[in-house]
Amino acid sequence: MKKLLTLLLILLSSVSLLACRKRANKQPFRANKIRIGILQYMEHNSLTEARRGFIEQLKTEGYKEGDNLKISYQNAQGDQSNLQVISEKLIEKNKLILAIATPAAQSLASLTSKTPILFTAVTDPLSADLVKSLKNPGGLVTGVSDQAPIAKQIDLLGQAVPHAKRVGLLYSSSERNSEIQIKQAQKQLLKAGYKVTKKTVTSTNDVQDAARSLMAKTDVIFVPTDNTLASTMPMLAELSLEKHVPIIGGSTDMVDAGGLLTYGCNYEQLGKQVAKQAVKILKGQDPARLPVQYPKQVDLHVNREMAKKLGIDLSKLSEEKK
Repeated sequence: MKKLLTLLLILLSSVSLLACRKRANKQPFRANKIRIGILQYMEHNSLTEARRGFIEQLKTEGYKEGDNLKISYQNAQGDQSNLQVISEKLIEKNKLILAIATPAAQSLASLTSKTPILFTAVTDPLSADLVKSLKNPGGLVTGVSDQAPIAKQIDLLGQAVPHAKRVGLLYSSSERNSEIQIKQAQKQLLKAGYKVTKKTVTSTNDVQDAARSLMAKTDVIFVPTDNTLASTMPMLAELSLEKHVPIIGGSTDMVDAGGLLTYGCNYEQLGKQVAKQAVKILKGQDPARLPVQYPKQVDLHVNREMAKKLGIDLSKLSEEKK
């Protein structure tokens, strides 16, 4: 009996020692983990590529998820009512948060008093009231804008569709990014002598009818980097072919999904760019003094298959010749 009790005591001691060792081994790992939150406004390729680029660059910089980094990712699926609840949870649990798209950035910025917020896929952070100035943001929010040169996009529109006289502008009335770009596009189009017709949508459910109506009155459609419309590009591409009205997209993924062309940035590279800002903040730099950045590179992006189906020759574009 004594031998049995002795064996049991030895066994219990061994199990206890093993458990202590496991806890001791895990504790430093948890203590050293940096927690970063990501709030993506909705699901579409540009925003997703920005997120992937961000995580990839963090890994390159020495912050590896599952090792010394814990990422909490949330997607609001375009639902404004979800944003505040998600934002509160992310702010509470993370040292730094990446906001992807303007609504996500605005939601987080309105709630935080101590957690730094970085943004990307935001066209105009000034008019969105995210920063006080581009050089000196002045608060907890800074990041990388996706502003594309609208004048260049309108110039390429004229080169690609030289017969066009009527241009339709299709955008979501609930997205500040879109309103800014449409205002700039309308100014450039009117200056170039085009007749402009605008049509707004409030959700993805409105897009098909709005696009049909607009295509009946125009020769070409311009769509900005609008999250709502980006998510419906495959359907818009079908209408483009049916009505024989090309679409100039605001972003490269919109062109890949059925637009004709754009002059814009690579969102994966934007994500990498903002990750480098994140590293600076994690190492102690004040976001209030970290200037807002713009895309380091913008390029012509064309959909040759769509051009062929629409019977449009893009070989004479000035950017194609370079």
